[in-house]
Amino acid sequence: MFDYHVHSRFSADCEASMEEMIQNAIDKGIEEICFTEHIDYDYPDPSITFHLDLESYQEKLKEMQDKYGQQITIKKGVELGVQPHVLKDYENMVANEAFDFIICSMHTTNRQDLHSGEYFEDKTLDQAYEQYYREFLSCIQSFKSYSILGHLDLVKRYKYEPNVQSFLDIIEEIFKVIIPEGKGIEVNNSGFKYGLGQAMPSKDILKLYKEMNGEIITIGSDSHAPKTLGTHYEDTLKMLKAIGFKYVATFENQKPIFHKM
Repeated sequence: MFDYHVHSRFSADCEASMEEMIQNAIDKGIEEICFTEHIDYDYPDPSITFHLDLESYQEKLKEMQDKYGQQITIKKGVELGVQPHVLKDYENMVANEAFDFIICSMHTTNRQDLHSGEYFEDKTLDQAYEQYYREFLSCIQSFKSYSILGHLDLVKRYKYEPNVQSFLDIIEEIFKVIIPEGKGIEVNNSGFKYGLGQAMPSKDILKLYKEMNGEIITIGSDSHAPKTLGTHYEDTLKMLKAIGFKYVATFENQKPIFHKM
């Protein structure tokens, strides 16, 4: 079992210590975890700041690797919340910092955070979803300093109706960019926790990725608390096998390592 989307109190929205997360991962039989702490430059909600103390993060991670390295593999990752106007800042940061794994996520659109609901005001859901996917496409057309795309259809978590368009045409354009570049996508199991009844992205998006010869898949719980580590892992493996995927990936020095399911 590999959990490749894990937070600790180095992320502004998490209170759990790194050691708590590691101890619970060991108890649950998780073989490898990757901490993917938040950095969201210019996040539009002034009540929270998603900056990461990279020096302290590295020091604590090394301490935990030394202490628990015989029981579990611990990798160093980061989750970057992309917006078009901050991409150069991320490129500069990544060029000067060593990570095993980098998630490219989009938590804001049109400089509005998705969480508060403000983004969805004064537009239809179809308009909101289309703008979200087109801005994500625009970001990955110019930004290359990442390993996989995080929770690709995250916009559904904040407002969802069954009759909204799927926008697979735009998602196909995203895959036309990332697959030849050797970038992957994650299956983010927090969708179950937030009442979607499924992981993110949904099965139709995963099928499209497979049909377009995408192969790099990571699985992550997006845990901000120990109790959710590794959740729905076996269910996700079964779903991926049914779609036709044969491997799940882990990363080291931003290079994928493939493990047969």
